[in-house]
Amino acid sequence: MEIRPAEELGGNIREKISELFVHAFGKDLKMISKDTDRLIKAFSHMFVLDYFYVGIIDNEIAGMIVCVDKEHYCTNHNRGVLIKNLGLIKGLLADFIFTTYFNKHPKYPIEIDKETGSIEFVATNEKYRKTGVASSIMEYIFSLNGYEKYILEVADTNERAVHLYKKLGYKEVHRIKQKYAKSIGINYLVYMVKQMRDGE
Repeated sequence: MEIRPAEELGGNIREKISELFVHAFGKDLKMISKDTDRLIKAFSHMFVLDYFYVGIIDNEIAGMIVCVDKEHYCTNHNRGVLIKNLGLIKGLLADFIFTTYFNKHPKYPIEIDKETGSIEFVATNEKYRKTGVASSIMEYIFSLNGYEKYILEVADTNERAVHLYKKLGYKEVHRIKQKYAKSIGINYLVYMVKQMRDGE
């Protein structure tokens, strides 16, 4: 597998990232639309490629991970584009969701500094799951020596992801109980940090 910063890739990389995003997080997007093609088209404009790293196998996007500092965001959506592709009501709903959940500040319920990288949008193409794609991209990001530590958010019920992050050296530092646990299928949002220097 070849791992590349998305900004180095041309062609329809935004559409490919949007496709992986929609397929990976589709269950969370159903309230906006169940039409995956429409969602892919609506979202492809909004990804800030500077922060995306992708794994490529046979010219196909096998997985992706975002790494961004606390002051920036990996999405920058345009309300008009969302409305054009999704209609007025669903476009405004998408705008609200992205503004509220993806472009919120502060990003985390705990204080993080400029030496902390935020890991987001961890997604693997269904075809390549359980093959180490996410681990490989994460290790590649670590090798860039960009930050002293990394933080991420994961649902406690996503046991596979929690296990992966622990295996990669992340440790839980905080968790928040969810008000509507039964309806959303999440008991807690868990925040995990990986220190890049031993003894810290």
